[in-house]
Amino acid sequence: MADLVAHGLVTSKDAESLDAVAARYAVAVTPTMLGLIDRADPQDPIRAQFVPTMRELQQSPEESADPIDDAAFSPLPGLVHRYADRVLLKVVSVCPVYCRFCFRREMVGPGGEALVGENLDQALAYIRARPEIFEVILTGGDPFMLSPRRARELTQAIAAIEHVKIVRWHTRVPVVAPERVSDDFVQALCAKGVTTWVAVHANHPREFTPAAQAAITRMREVGISLVSQSVLLRGVNDRLDVLQDLMRGFVALGVKPYYLHHPDLAPGTGHFRLPIAEGQELMRGLRRTLTGLAQPTYVLDVPGGAFKAPLDPSYLQVSEGGLQLLDGTGHWHDYKG
Repeated sequence: MADLVAHGLVTSKDAESLDAVAARYAVAVTPTMLGLIDRADPQDPIRAQFVPTMRELQQSPEESADPIDDAAFSPLPGLVHRYADRVLLKVVSVCPVYCRFCFRREMVGPGGEALVGENLDQALAYIRARPEIFEVILTGGDPFMLSPRRARELTQAIAAIEHVKIVRWHTRVPVVAPERVSDDFVQALCAKGVTTWVAVHANHPREFTPAAQAAITRMREVGISLVSQSVLLRGVNDRLDVLQDLMRGFVALGVKPYYLHHPDLAPGTGHFRLPIAEGQELMRGLRRTLTGLAQPTYVLDVPGGAFKAPLDPSYLQVSEGGLQLLDGTGHWHDYKG
């Protein structure tokens, strides 16, 4: 908390109380994000994403430490196999920033385990033994925290598996710590035999600093395919004009808007969640005003890990107990959030 006090983001008095938040959830803000926060605005949308508040200790009954049930689909440490044709590898546990709405907030942070050594060897062997696996998704933590050497070794190891054709990296780094996206690192993401995709996570148009734009451009110029991920957050981007500028910002940089996530039921994140009906109305606004290139899919991971449900009327219905979501097998799931 001392650093946040020194930067004028937390008072000395509040810091004492916020130590309880920091004891449970990791806290880090990069210089790039610190430079974007308007100190005079307590409702600043960049502040809201990264500066802890006491609201994070308020947990509702429906919230869970593993809200999309990764554990149930993890046959090996660091590997999640939820869908037949793709697996997810949690290659690191650390991030350059710790988002206050993170759905893995109970699992990430300094001191967590990285997917290395025998665990990595077992994960790669698992993938080799299953020819149905077409895509490997790298996440964490943030996989762009790897060194160029380790990123290159990992990419090449995956590319050597004949049936894997796609390597997808999920990252916040290009916007929050763009200096890490060096020419050497960008080259490390590519290997013969696979197509590299990078999903860039940004939630507010102010995150597209000149340095972020340069980092994204470096990836695009070597032929990396780029998509976006954003989370719909109360007090950050829950206005039509902000979402318009965010999606247009992605498209202008050659990043195809992909997913707009409804926040998962992670502990202490209720203040970020807005009603799904409000999110649907914002999506209707985007449909009315933006090119098809700038349209994300508004989605929610069904609690329990069953399916990522598009939040349009064909996947959503009102029930006596609240809402129900339809998964890919035709089953309805109760949702309270």
